[in-house]
Amino acid sequence: MSWSNFLTQLNGATRRQLQPLRSRLQQDPYYRFQSFEEVTLAAELGIGIDVNRAEVDDWLRLPGISIHQARTLVALRKSGIQFHSLEDIAAALSLSPQRIQPLLPVLQFCYYDPCSPCTIPLTNLNTASVEMLGRIPAVDLFLARAIVQNRTQRGAYRNLADLQQRLQLPPSLTESLMHYICF
Repeated sequence: MSWSNFLTQLNGATRRQLQPLRSRLQQDPYYRFQSFEEVTLAAELGIGIDVNRAEVDDWLRLPGISIHQARTLVALRKSGIQFHSLEDIAAALSLSPQRIQPLLPVLQFCYYDPCSPCTIPLTNLNTASVEMLGRIPAVDLFLARAIVQNRTQRGAYRNLADLQQRLQLPPSLTESLMHYICF
């Protein structure tokens, strides 16, 4: 039975009880769905999760997904793996597709061609050489050397905020870099 048919069968009092949930789903992008029924309602409200762009917080919105599973999916995506179907997600998590089938209404499987001129190649700041860093727009030779030197002395960068803090980068430069780098 679809969510719409279910709503039609409800009496007026129950419908009024669902209004706060609808509002919360639409207004809170980090709301963690409490049930598969909420997943279906979210999908009907136009809420979706692009599995090939999802971050840990996105995965954690889904009922039954643990922090470990969310981190695994993000790590695989960041390593270049694209998910094409529910079966791919299930295989990555060592689960049966039937177990995560109820999540399908909000999952969006978009394809991103890494060779497309519209796709910006990401440079991993924890492995890139000075020469590779110099190819990033807004990174001059001085900054590239500072990134590598700081990484060598203090270890890998955890995230963009860690990079900005350690190198005391101005916000405008950090904004310019965030679409070209990964960790």
